[in-house]
Amino acid sequence: MMVTWMMLGISVFSWIFLHRWSQRKQKGPKTWPLIGASLEQLVNYDRMHDWLVGYLSKSKTILVPMPFTTYTYIADPANVEHVLKTNFANYPKGEVYHSYMEVLLGDGIFNADGELWRKQRKTASFEFASKNLRDFSTVVFRDYSLKLSDILTQASFHNQQVDMQELLMRMTLDSICKVGFGVEIGTLAPNLPENRFARAFDIANIIVTLRFIDPLWKIKKFLNMGSEGLLSQSIRIIDDFTYSVIRRRKAEIREARRNSCKANEIKHDILSRFIELGEDPDSDHATDKSLRDIVLNFVIAGRDTTATTLSWAIYMIMTHSHVAEKLYAELKSFEEDRAMEEKISLLKYHDKEELDSSSFSKRVAQFAALLTYDSLGRLYYLHAVITETLRLYPAVPQDPKGILEDDVLPDGTKVKAGGMVTYVPYSMGRMEYNWGPDAASFKPERWLMDGIFHNASPFKFTAFQAGPRICLGKDSAYLQMKMALAILCRFYKFSLVPGHLVKYRMMTILSMEHGLKLTVSRQS
Repeated sequence: MMVTWMMLGISVFSWIFLHRWSQRKQKGPKTWPLIGASLEQLVNYDRMHDWLVGYLSKSKTILVPMPFTTYTYIADPANVEHVLKTNFANYPKGEVYHSYMEVLLGDGIFNADGELWRKQRKTASFEFASKNLRDFSTVVFRDYSLKLSDILTQASFHNQQVDMQELLMRMTLDSICKVGFGVEIGTLAPNLPENRFARAFDIANIIVTLRFIDPLWKIKKFLNMGSEGLLSQSIRIIDDFTYSVIRRRKAEIREARRNSCKANEIKHDILSRFIELGEDPDSDHATDKSLRDIVLNFVIAGRDTTATTLSWAIYMIMTHSHVAEKLYAELKSFEEDRAMEEKISLLKYHDKEELDSSSFSKRVAQFAALLTYDSLGRLYYLHAVITETLRLYPAVPQDPKGILEDDVLPDGTKVKAGGMVTYVPYSMGRMEYNWGPDAASFKPERWLMDGIFHNASPFKFTAFQAGPRICLGKDSAYLQMKMALAILCRFYKFSLVPGHLVKYRMMTILSMEHGLKLTVSRQS
């Protein structure tokens, strides 16, 4: 019996040794029998984006075998173009991704494929091109940027610390709920109230991300225990809020149509437009479930992504003093030029010792009124600062795609049906073979030529996807980010609280794990 066990042990050891020996020249992570690279991936979970940077800096494509599938990670623009455009039909979101995200995103545009995706895409592209929605969004983004400014002003007068990421999450949630639902949820009120919908949304976002590495999530879901039990509770809160808004909006639209005096009260938010479009006899009838999915997809796209990008942008600006100075100079010059165009005199105010918050807020509001959709387009350096932030800290750091049929990527890599291909914006922005020897440096000037902003290929700068799925909300996101940063960087200076650690959290979105704790001071 002892001999049998010894022989078995030797066989297993030999099997493992030969398996590892065969990988000695492999550029990607080393694997173990049966479990693949899951152990190394789990150990590096909290720093997975930088773990991938290490491998992709040595090879533009790496294979990561897992117990039930193989992930192929790519950082070469040629491979990315092949997946996102050339052979687009072969790389859908896929059933695996859909199963992970369905509980939160349903069959919304960011979790759909095929004809369902095409129909939503066509409708959404028309709506995002609408001048009514653009003008409505501009007003909303300005109003909520000013609400944030008021909170920062009070913090500066009382020497209070703020968590900038939390404030920006509140600002973008309020903004997207106004633009998406047409409702005021008030999380950015001066007392910063707790909001059950916002809290549930954050919890759900974290837990669905964990599903990508948790092999037991389906069991926990079946038993309604652990993280999946908490997810179920959070989804109920999200659905209760969303369905109540949908029912209320439908009632408001019916009332407005019955009462001619209220006809002009029909709103321009996304939900109202999709309700109206769903009533068109030539379109598919929009159920409450489909409306729920549509709106929540826009919330996750417009809230978390914008807030995290703004957080990283502020962190980059305050840790690069020359960038802060150039941006402030651009905003001051812009302000003076716009005041001359509008034939107004800029309000005067005293030095900081004599200043009261109300006069300062009036001055900020006067500047904000000069920020229009068209005038913001002149702020090239600001646009470059945001874009450079997205290059190094993309809101969506990884984006996996399913594989329908066997294929060969442009670099010769063979991918198998049923596997996953993931392009990695976080890694791509740090690769010297994509951006040159200064790839790791924060350098907004790389986007400017003779002071004018110039784009890079969307297959190289992938923060907004590319090909048929390129982000429809790109212009809207830039509009909100430029509106907020123009106000914040014109009137405030930020300093990191000593000892505060800034690092990302592993989520679908690249948020900061510990927030962004700052002190705020005003500048004239």
